[in-house]
Amino acid sequence: MRAPLQFVSAPLFLALATGDFAIERRVYCPIVLLGNHMKGTALDTPHIAFVGAGNMASSIIGGLIASGHSTTCITAADPFPASLERLRNSAPVAVYNDNAEAARSADIVILAVKPQIMAAATDSIAAVVRANNAVVISIAAGVTIASMQARLGSEAAIVRCMPNTPALLQHGASGLFGNDNCSAQQRDFAQRVLSAVGITCWVDSEQELDAITALSGSGPAYFFLFIEAMIDAGKALGLDADIATKLALQTSLGASHMALQSDVDLAELRRKVTSPGGTTECAVQSFEQSGLRKIVAAAMHAAADRAAEMAREMG
Repeated sequence: MRAPLQFVSAPLFLALATGDFAIERRVYCPIVLLGNHMKGTALDTPHIAFVGAGNMASSIIGGLIASGHSTTCITAADPFPASLERLRNSAPVAVYNDNAEAARSADIVILAVKPQIMAAATDSIAAVVRANNAVVISIAAGVTIASMQARLGSEAAIVRCMPNTPALLQHGASGLFGNDNCSAQQRDFAQRVLSAVGITCWVDSEQELDAITALSGSGPAYFFLFIEAMIDAGKALGLDADIATKLALQTSLGASHMALQSDVDLAELRRKVTSPGGTTECAVQSFEQSGLRKIVAAAMHAAADRAAEMAREMG
């Protein structure tokens, strides 16, 4: 059901009449219901502003639109016209080259920029964030809440998020941590935004995001490497490269689906396909004897240590 319209300003009337919402960005947004705990309570759809219009921002915007979020309640800013043009070609949202202008009406500001320019990005939106009491969601690796709060203000509500690249296909896995300034509604907003591109998990401490980085943030590269190794081994055993690639990719996809849909743990799934004295048992024993588990553990510890080091370097 369409929500009733409210009284509007003259600029907004022109925007509604012409379809040019650059005239007035404080547009009316349809009503949505937020969570079972708020069932029956009507709230305005939050206005979401993206600072940075790269691949991850575009993916989240696409996921939000697919989930029903109004395009009139999404804006984006980027200093590069080519990035804004790519976004406009994929999503009918308003774009700007000025961060503060894009965030002028925002309830949620998503910082989708590289860590090296986070200081400038936070400075550019600090006044708007304070005026709107907006929640800030950062998807930049290694930038701590304390460093952002120093620029946004001590009262700023901030959520740090560690997504991964499968979010580009709406199959991401994101870890989130919010500071004490975040209200329950703002946490709900953050979860809904990141749920548009995959699953979300909240952690109890900011330090745990280093472990999230090592597991799911960097994790896709581990699987790519393992699949590469399987393809190379298949070719060495005499298979055509295309056949080896198709079989390895489909096997990884099928195994993931089985793991997700199974009601037993991974060890039991592995045992079910490992016949005593069979080929799989020989392969698994070779992995174990070569120290596969220690290799994986060492790699993930290295990733987590680097994540913590990056946070110290960023201040």
